[in-house]
Formats: sequence, C-alpha cells, structure tokens
Amino acid sequence: MNCAIPLPVSVCRNNNRTVLEGRRLTAVQNKPVPVSSPNEVMDEAQFSRWATLLERRTGIYLPQRRRSFLISSLNIRMRELGIDDYESYFNYLTTGTRGAVEWEILVDRLTVHETRFYRDEQALSVVRRHARQWLDRNPQSNARFDIWSVGCATGEEAYSLAILLDDLFINSGSQAYLGITATDVSSAALTAGRKGVYHRNRIKNLPESFQTHYFEALDEQHVQVIPELQQRVCFMRQNLLELGRSRTGEMDIIFCQNVLIYFPHDRRMEILDYLAEHLKPGGLLVLAAGEIIDWRNPLVQAESRQGALAYRRSTSEFEA
Repeated sequence: MNCAIPLPVSVCRNNNRTVLEGRRLTAVQNKPVPVSSPNEVMDEAQFSRWATLLERRTGIYLPQRRRSFLISSLNIRMRELGIDDYESYFNYLTTGTRGAVEWEILVDRLTVHETRFYRDEQALSVVRRHARQWLDRNPQSNARFDIWSVGCATGEEAYSLAILLDDLFINSGSQAYLGITATDVSSAALTAGRKGVYHRNRIKNLPESFQTHYFEALDEQHVQVIPELQQRVCFMRQNLLELGRSRTGEMDIIFCQNVLIYFPHDRRMEILDYLAEHLKPGGLLVLAAGEIIDWRNPLVQAESRQGALAYRRSTSEFEA
C-alpha cells in the first residue's frame, strides 16, 4: 500500500484487522461467567479513579459533566461481560493480557466517532486553497504532498481530504504524489477506516459527482471507497500521549479538528507545539474554528481564514 509517510512495510500493510479480531476472540473466550447486570452506584472516588486511568493512558480528560457518559459506557460493556461492579471490572481491565485486549475495546467505546464526509466544508476550502497554491509552486512531477489527519476516527475525514485533493490534482494535470496519513487511538475505528465501507447517509454531503466517482455500491444501503483512493490513505494507531515516539514526518497540511477538546489545557498546548514542529516550511495546520484561543508558537503564524482556524509554518521563501 502506498503511504503518506515512509513507514516500515509491516505498519501499513494492515495486518491489524487480523490481530484485533484475534484479540477479541481471546477476550470472548476468557470473559467472566455472566452474572447480574451492573447496578452499583458510582461514587466520587470511583469516578476519579476511572477518569485518572483514562487520562493517564490516553491523555483524554473526562470532566464531571461527562460522568453519566462514562457510567453508561461502562455499564453497557460490563453487562456484555457479565461483571456487576466497577471494582471487578477495573481489576479485570488492568490485569494481564486479557486486560490489555479489553482496554482496546473500552477505548473504542469511550472515544466518540461521530463524523461524516465533508463535515466542515469551510475548513476543506482552506485545505483546497492551500493545495492549489502549492501546485502553482511545484509544477514538477516528482514532488509530493503529504497530509496528516489527526484523530481520523472511522476514516470519513481522511477520505474527504483524499477526495478533495485527488480531484484537484487530476484537474490540475499534476503528477505529484499525494498521500494521507490517518491516525487514531482506537484500533476498531482504524479497522473500519481501512475497510472503507459506509452507509449511504454518510456520503450525502458529498457532491453527486464525487459519490459516483469515488464509491462503489455494495448494496442498497452501503458503499465502499474505491481501491485507488484507499491506496492514498495509510491508517495507523497513535496515542497523542506518545507523540515523541511517532514516526510521522513533516507534513504539508495537518488537519486536526475536534480532537483537542478531549484534552486538558496544558496537554493541548503540548500537542499543538508538536504538530507545529511537524509542518514543512510553508505548511498549514488546520483546526476547528474556536478550538483554541491562547496558543502561541514562534514556528507558526495565525492566518485569517473564514470559518476555520489555520496556522502556517513560517518561511521567508513562501511569505506572501
């Protein structure tokens, strides 16, 4: 598979689906004997313990106002496993190989994957404009344009970027290489992204020409991303707490929307500083409008873009 960044072949040839399915099978085989449904009331100490575990392992901050979300998510999963108290589930989750497998499943439940194709058209317009300018500066055929979709969930965002820019590059007659790196903390979400199968309702925001050109019908309700587009996107697991160990190279565009909201303020600043360092000179960091208001970094300058928050990495060569 073609990848947006030079990674070991084993990372991008997507054996993860087999691994995940094997892990789930192990979890099912080793799950506790079913008992009654969860009925324990979660007290303050228990909530703090669960919130601390989530933040320590993923960096995701869970405020008190999302306590009911945590409780309902835990109860659903505990009911599936037949565990009826939080203490037993916590111990099960944090012990041995079974706990590591279960953690993957729970993280998928606790990270929201509410997304769709062309979710933020204004931000995508910013991306297209920047790519258009890049094409004007790089007419040679051996150039490459790299994009990083941070927190890609089940792939709609990454494929939206791929569709938008593939269409632009084709219409511009460019032979430049286009690649998208899509990362997320949820292995299950990444597996869905690699499969590229979506309900038709997910693509209704796309122009009709894009729907017919970039998707194949599977049945009356589902479509699949065409193989040529799937080859442009490399899905890989990444925990934003572990960015220092990331293999990610420098990017022309880093697209990071509705991800920072899950992290406390100090962690957001650290993540943004890291992303700034991984922009190519002249590269663009695109955030959701209003997502951050007090970040400053000497490597980038804020740009006025209607409906989106964008920062460009400074370079004397491309200042305009």
